[in-house]
Amino acid sequence: STGDGRTIQEGGSVRATGKIAQIPVSESFLGRVVNALAQPIDGKGQIPASEFRSIESPAPGIISRRSVYEPLQTGLIAIDSMIPIGRGQRELIIGDRQTGKTAVATDTISNQRGQKVICIYVAIGQKASSVAQVVDTFRERGALEYTIVVSETANSPATLQYLAPYTGAALAEYFMYGQQHTLIVYDDLSKQAQAYRQMSLLLRRPP
Repeated sequence: STGDGRTIQEGGSVRATGKIAQIPVSESFLGRVVNALAQPIDGKGQIPASEFRSIESPAPGIISRRSVYEPLQTGLIAIDSMIPIGRGQRELIIGDRQTGKTAVATDTISNQRGQKVICIYVAIGQKASSVAQVVDTFRERGALEYTIVVSETANSPATLQYLAPYTGAALAEYFMYGQQHTLIVYDDLSKQAQAYRQMSLLLRRPP
């Protein structure tokens, strides 16, 4: 079940649902802030959804993928002119602490206004205040109307921090298969790697 696992105690009884982990998906998620189980955490009530997608669905094969043929305009002249990003590619933003990596990502999302691009911002292991600041920035710039924020903060269980990027990808895939362009930002995957390491150590598996 996708309930609150923290209520499970030693000696309690649990049973499997027999289903693969899924999240609800719909257009109604736009403008909302959700957790790794796609449950709203912005205090605006439940999100109506009639469809579900597997959290870990298989990636499409290389034959079914179209080659990168059109640019994704970030709105940042230095990037667009020197290292342009194409729709359909991945890009790593790397740098020291406090060098503006998050600012590059949030500016890129803000600059998709009017470009018909659905944006997903996945915040992993960040402070709740930092995520709230990003959400406020999106709201001020009018970017929240085409953006979904997936957040698992630093005090969330490692399992949920590990799942957050998959949830963001599942939401983006829903729009992608609906013939819409999507941009997904993971901020940041090193926190997810730390969460995965914690899980591996608890399960006594090599990370």
